[in-house]
Amino acid sequence: MAIEYLGLSEINGPLVVLEGVKDAFYDEIVTLTVEENEKKIGRIVEVYQDKAIIQVFEGTDEMSLKNTHTRLTGKPMEISVSEEMLGRVFDGVGQPIDGLEEIYSDDKRDVNGLPLNPVSREYPRNYIRTGISAIDCLTTLIRGQKLPIFSGNGLPHDQLAAQIVQQASLGGDSDEEFGIVFAAMGIKHDVADFFRKTFEENGAMDHVVMFMNLADDPVVERMITPKVALTTAEYLAYEKGMHILVILTDMTSFAEALREVSSSRGEIPSRKGYPGYLYSEFASLYERAGIVRGEKGSVTQIPILTMPNDDITHPIPDLTGYITEGQIVLERYLHQQEIYPPMNVLPSLSRLMKDGIGEGFTREDHQDLANQLFSSYAHVGEARALASVIGEDELSPADRKYIEFGTKFEHEFVNQEEEENRSILQTLKLGWELLRILPRDELDRIDTKILDKYY
Repeated sequence: MAIEYLGLSEINGPLVVLEGVKDAFYDEIVTLTVEENEKKIGRIVEVYQDKAIIQVFEGTDEMSLKNTHTRLTGKPMEISVSEEMLGRVFDGVGQPIDGLEEIYSDDKRDVNGLPLNPVSREYPRNYIRTGISAIDCLTTLIRGQKLPIFSGNGLPHDQLAAQIVQQASLGGDSDEEFGIVFAAMGIKHDVADFFRKTFEENGAMDHVVMFMNLADDPVVERMITPKVALTTAEYLAYEKGMHILVILTDMTSFAEALREVSSSRGEIPSRKGYPGYLYSEFASLYERAGIVRGEKGSVTQIPILTMPNDDITHPIPDLTGYITEGQIVLERYLHQQEIYPPMNVLPSLSRLMKDGIGEGFTREDHQDLANQLFSSYAHVGEARALASVIGEDELSPADRKYIEFGTKFEHEFVNQEEEENRSILQTLKLGWELLRILPRDELDRIDTKILDKYY
């Protein structure tokens, strides 16, 4: 029999303290009734003797120490999952906000998920095509991988996320089912409208599940949104055999929500004021990507984060880089040159791409071509630095070729239209056209047989 408690002992921001509690447990969901009519949902985040500290999702407005009835449900937070979620839009805790009915399903899942046994993991293979040359060729996204995008305020990461949702696929010859779970945290209303409108107008909505936590929604809800999204993704992948791409934007909003709630709880802060458990919170989300042996589906993640002051050493990108398998870095100086996407390929990498490209996956020359493009573009930086000192006219003929290559690489290979969807063969062809600018004896990263065939 559920016990109902009358009154609270303390209210502090999004947290309330309940005393005299029996048999409460961590992560248990509670319902709070205010003035006998308004209902709110909370989650127990700490239990000490007979005290329970509760996070209130909808905020503590209109709550007082005497007018609140609290009821323990005896269960962690769960959501109903179903294939009918595809094409639907939900708020940050999984409630429909698209004007349609709620999801009725007997299958309810704990949003916290279950730890994935490392022994049951299968090594990621096969690539996911995004239609964006700089990603597909140089930092290839592999099924089951977690590949974050490091961006900054004012950079077009929202447009890039929308383009990936519209264009992502398993490749032209795959007949496997593919879907996308898109979760946005702390976004403005106009950005939310942009995402919904873009997906609906381009016909992408039928294979997308959207979770939207807006900037004026409660901060505590922001901490639940990625968990709800990943729980949905795991159901579609491991129960329905689909290959699911999860896009999480913006993980900086998630981290700032953690910091705010941690401060309310009076916890001792760590780097930059973030709680010491920021790493484990990130890991608990990112490590839910992967392929499980014996299951048909997979969960792939693209978390997007905005680096405060474009600082890649900030705790949020720093800790994310430790956990994930590479990164895509957007640069402000490329954006100022009107290059889209403004991706700096030199600090960007995909640690798993070598095992999901090449013969049988993309094309035999893919790895050698990517290595040579990286190497040649690195030489462009040296040539530009030298030109800034002695002038371009004084450069050697080879260095002038490198500067020509670098300019065309940025404006023709990295740069593309927001609606432009390039196949992998178009991307590889474009890469070879750029390498032909350079003398053959400068191409020292490509096998001679491949060079003979494609140069």
